[in-house]
Amino acid sequence: MLFLLPAYLSENTPITHFSPIIKEYILNNDYFFVENEKTARKVIKFFAPEKKQSDLKLFLLDKYTENSDIKEAQELMIKGQDFGLLSEAGLPCIADPGNLIVKWCHEKNIQIIPISGPSSIILALISSGFNGQEFTFHGYLPIDKGEKKKQIIYLESQVQKTGYSQIFMETPYRNNQLFEDLCKFLSPSTKLCIAANINDQENEFIKTKTLKDWQKSKPELHKIPAVFLLGK
Repeated sequence: MLFLLPAYLSENTPITHFSPIIKEYILNNDYFFVENEKTARKVIKFFAPEKKQSDLKLFLLDKYTENSDIKEAQELMIKGQDFGLLSEAGLPCIADPGNLIVKWCHEKNIQIIPISGPSSIILALISSGFNGQEFTFHGYLPIDKGEKKKQIIYLESQVQKTGYSQIFMETPYRNNQLFEDLCKFLSPSTKLCIAANINDQENEFIKTKTLKDWQKSKPELHKIPAVFLLGK
């Protein structure tokens, strides 16, 4: 079986926000696919501090991974070994490369067991006041300035034409620059939601305003995990 295990969005998230079964699965299993070993070990310690880190068998699964890179793990699964999949992004396979192993498991008739947990994208959407029936997640916007401008203008046009909420992200150290670009290229009447430090009880920040109002009180977002949304 492959267990899709949620990670916390913030180290300040109370453990009570999560199902106790996550700890049970971690304690009963040593084999995990992880996007980042250091982060995965911290997440495992968060849920099950008594778990021996030396017992863990971690297999890297990031955006560069191909099936040939995890052949050893796949052979173990075919022989009956259970695995967990841990994400860097809350829930596995959303803004996360874990779908590679999930797809392979379906092809090999290996059972998938998803465990409930937080997704920054979904939590940002339901907190925005925007259309939650119809929305599109775009991942990261282009780095190239010209391409980024085109994409921002396109997202605004989609909100106006379809009413669909438009969701996107940026590498935290470029958040402030993205905010400045949004202010520069979007109409003052366009509504923007910024959801930052989601699930961090001490520092969580979720606000929806027009661009005109945002420019009156610019947020400080440098190196802060954030989700951006445009909508009506």
